[in-house]
Formats: sequence, structure tokens, C-alpha cells
Amino acid sequence: MITCYIEYVVDANKLKEFEHYARLWVPLVNNFGGQHLGYFLPSEGANDIAFALFNFPSLATYERYRHRSFEDKACIVAFDYAQQTQCIKRYQRRFFRPLLE
Repeated sequence: MITCYIEYVVDANKLKEFEHYARLWVPLVNNFGGQHLGYFLPSEGANDIAFALFNFPSLATYERYRHRSFEDKACIVAFDYAQQTQCIKRYQRRFFRPLLE
């Protein structure tokens, strides 16, 4: 199993737009065989940093999801929404191997 950790730098004035974007992605990741663990939005401290965590059975499964997402209509809607609203300034994706016991 791999866990994908995405750190977002968001526009602090567009947190509602980012929250909408995040709500679009949770079921999409799950539909592609992942397990979304949630988005974590700014609360106290920095007001422009958000995170997302989700698991896939393997890096290969994740890569298939990524390639298919560029052709999936619902994913394209989510990509376009972020582009139109400019709620995301940048993001960085990292992968981890969870240690569960």
C-alpha cells in the first residue's frame, strides 16, 4: 500500500472554492480504487496550507488512476473548477509507505 500526501498552497481568500474542489475529489479517488482519508483545511496557524491523504494498493494502481483521471468527465470537471477559480496556487505530491503495526 502507498499513501499519497498532497500539500496545497491555496488562496486564503478562496477557501470555500477549495473546499468545493476537495469535495469533488473524495468520491473520485474512491471510485478509482483508492481510499481517500480526507482533506485537511486551514484552521489555526497558516491560512493558506491544506493537505490531502489517500491510499492506493500500489504505486502502479495510483499511476493507472492518474492516467485515467485525465480522460474521466467528472475528474475533468474538478480540474477545470480549480483552474477557473484559481483556488490552488501550487501543490506538491509525496508518497509514503505506511507502517500500521
